[in-house]
Amino acid sequence: MFGNITFKDASIEDLPIIVDIYNSTVPSRMVTADTEPVSINDRLDWFNEHNPYKRPLWVVEYGGEICGWLSLQSFYGRPAYNATAEISIYLHEDFKGKGLGKKTLNKVIEECPTFEIDTLLGFVFAHNEPSIRLFSSFGFEKWAHLPEVAKLDGIKRDLIILGKKIS
Repeated sequence: MFGNITFKDASIEDLPIIVDIYNSTVPSRMVTADTEPVSINDRLDWFNEHNPYKRPLWVVEYGGEICGWLSLQSFYGRPAYNATAEISIYLHEDFKGKGLGKKTLNKVIEECPTFEIDTLLGFVFAHNEPSIRLFSSFGFEKWAHLPEVAKLDGIKRDLIILGKKIS
């Protein structure tokens, strides 16, 4: 549906828009366990954990406008898990439901060999059916179900871990 989508390594100058996009998702209670908006300063350490050679943080541009971001983060922080990464995709609310998630997830899967990643994990709330459908359409399977591990607005929520072997 979208034409020209580009991905670029995020720079520190992109951090305000990355935080804005993240914060735009907080009220939905669908994609993050944060219950209040975060600040740029709150995300500095997280930003600095990424690098374009091993654990990228990319901004997604459409029509010259940053409309989302995606990141790969190390799983569990131990060397034996270096080939496993957690994927995060955040799209501004104005760009959801337009096919952008598919192009973004496809890009990550294609690039995994570059980063020596053979296993991708997605942590998704069980009530986030659009994200579960997106990941499932790319062959991700439910590898774990963590019942009632989050509480959002007084409602206990389940977390699903979706996984995909790349190689």
